[in-house]
Amino acid sequence: MGGQKSVLLAESICDWWSLAGVDALVGETPAGWLVAPPANDPAPKPRPVIAAEAEPPPLPAALQRRAADEDVPAAKGPVAFPDDWDGFQSWLADHPDVPGSQWDARRVLPVGARGAPLMLLTAWPEIDDQRDGELFSGAAGKLLDAMLQAIGTTRADCYLASLAVTRPPGGRCDARDAGELERLLSHHLKLAGPGKLLLIGSDIVRMAANLALPDARGRLLDVNHSGGRVAAAAIAHPAMLLTRPAHKAAAWDSLKLFNRGR
Repeated sequence: MGGQKSVLLAESICDWWSLAGVDALVGETPAGWLVAPPANDPAPKPRPVIAAEAEPPPLPAALQRRAADEDVPAAKGPVAFPDDWDGFQSWLADHPDVPGSQWDARRVLPVGARGAPLMLLTAWPEIDDQRDGELFSGAAGKLLDAMLQAIGTTRADCYLASLAVTRPPGGRCDARDAGELERLLSHHLKLAGPGKLLLIGSDIVRMAANLALPDARGRLLDVNHSGGRVAAAAIAHPAMLLTRPAHKAAAWDSLKLFNRGR
């Protein structure tokens, strides 16, 4: 190989090595040919220091988890009911431990005398009753008066009461409250000592007689309580009868069991 082409090839190779930074075959200082040269970019800016987030405020004491050894308030035992009539009526009016008094500030209290020939009992006041502070008020009360007249009596001759003295939200209570109300029912009947009992509304029929209202139609029921038994009949609440007049026939089938004229 030789000639002009060889000279040009040699010059081309020398030019390539010169462009690569090689200006001598041998140097005194070792060179790292594979090390990338330093970049010409400016030095990176320091990263800002982010302040630590502030500690969130502690939860209220009521929401904090209790330690295993922390004292927990003891649950209250069953409420003690007064054994005398006057004391019981006063207790219903203002004592904070009355079952069924926790749902409203205004209590709807019983009306009438102990030992009445007929006791009218419902589970709790209706919305209108709670507002007016009187059981069986408004249009429902007028219907009830007509029903009582049909069996030869009046409201004034009866003892009217609701098992709970206030109305629970939505007209429903939980199992614990229902248990306390059932205890109160037995005690209330014992002290009231009525001749007969008219259960008004499906809730009180279920609690007092353990029956669905349709199953109590036209039947004379025996309701047990701590003082013995009382003959009872059951009807739908007059407020419901106003919206469902077809149920009036079933109510009459039960009411006529107490009809003095039969």
